[in-house]
Amino acid sequence: MGGPGFSTTESARLLLLSVFGVLLLSGALGEQEGENLSGLSNNPDKAIFAVRENGTTCLMVEFAVRFIVPYDVLALNGIDLITEQASFTLPRGAEIEGKCGNTESEINITWKNEAYTLRIYFSKEFRDKEEEVWKVSKVQFVYDTSETSHFINAYNPGKHTASTHRLSALVTPAEHSFVCAAQQTITLISSDHQKGVTVSMYDIQIQPFDIASDFMFGEPFKCITDQRERLEETLPIVLGFILALIIIITLTVYHFHLKLTAPQPQLPRDRSMPITRGKWSAMD
Repeated sequence: MGGPGFSTTESARLLLLSVFGVLLLSGALGEQEGENLSGLSNNPDKAIFAVRENGTTCLMVEFAVRFIVPYDVLALNGIDLITEQASFTLPRGAEIEGKCGNTESEINITWKNEAYTLRIYFSKEFRDKEEEVWKVSKVQFVYDTSETSHFINAYNPGKHTASTHRLSALVTPAEHSFVCAAQQTITLISSDHQKGVTVSMYDIQIQPFDIASDFMFGEPFKCITDQRERLEETLPIVLGFILALIIIITLTVYHFHLKLTAPQPQLPRDRSMPITRGKWSAMD
């Protein structure tokens, strides 16, 4: 007796379902890749990175980043430990990976053979009056103190991870990009004896969601610091204009006041003798 089998129709149906399921799965996961576009910037300190999903840009980051990382070295007496600071910038030639989602995204930036990795996490949320915003929800920095170009004579070298805790930074309205020329500093707590690692970003433009055009940022949302600096630049000009206007108005009012209060010239009186009727009668 032959074993139980599937008919041709059932086999075709199962095959179609399998193919359909694979297509759905691949569409749900999405093919995501990172691209380094730093060569497009004329600023040697600025890096430009993008994450693309299925050939479309879904996350873009443009900024310059400086790290200040404390680490221990052995003192000259060979007993005590002293703390030094390594200061370095994010290189333009870093490698990029990332993930894009509807409410959560992230970008991973790695350099020096994975001795350093910067991870930035983004999330969306609704705030007052049902306003949808996105923000940086977490920053993590992995560094290796055995990498000697920045960490010289580090004591007990090895990899450490510095992270933020309950971060809510760069809050921006949805469908907008965050723009800030001023420095934005975030402090991370390291696994290396709870040392504070400083990550400073400047010349920033970031958009992790809702990018409408490929490699194009959305409408910019300027940070408060830039808005304040802009106000400080324009305020003297506005005040000077107002002062000049007040002076012109004052002089105009004073001019009209002088004209109104000046004495009016009087016409000369007729001094000719009146000719009376009686005189002409006598001559007649």
